[in-house]
Amino acid sequence: MRRLVLREAAKRFPWLANVTLYGGLFAGGDLAHQLLAHKERLDWTHTRNVAVVAVTFHGNLNYFWMRALERRFPGKSAGMLFRKLLLDQSFASPLATSVFYTGVSFLEGKEDVLEDWREKFFNTWKTGLMYWPFMQDGDGTAGVALAFIVDPRKTLEEMRQARLDRKQDRGTPEDN
Repeated sequence: MRRLVLREAAKRFPWLANVTLYGGLFAGGDLAHQLLAHKERLDWTHTRNVAVVAVTFHGNLNYFWMRALERRFPGKSAGMLFRKLLLDQSFASPLATSVFYTGVSFLEGKEDVLEDWREKFFNTWKTGLMYWPFMQDGDGTAGVALAFIVDPRKTLEEMRQARLDRKQDRGTPEDN
């Protein structure tokens, strides 16, 4: 029942679901990083700042950016996917990374809000170029991510079936 309610809420309120999901994912990622870094004490203020940047900027940017890309370059043909990926990684990714580092620094009251950006931007962007192009599947909204969180096996099976259907549409042999 709870899964159905969450799925229906994401469908009815996609923007709100997307923004909320980004806030939760960023905050969770920050907490996981702190735990893995074996911090003696969790820095809840930093986690809050990360979540604020995610909710106010990242969730909105990604929601509207992905929708705009899909409207401008509809479909999942290789050419359309390449165009969307190229624009996303050359424009949105550097912008999002820059806003993240400067936004968190601003909220933390750092005197030089560009210090973290100068130290971490290039490595973060380069790492993202090696990761995100392979992870972007679906329509770029919270519905896809939420469906995966609620029922990962079903979502993976649906993604697998969609890939098989696309291969069949192109007339290529099926991978087993």
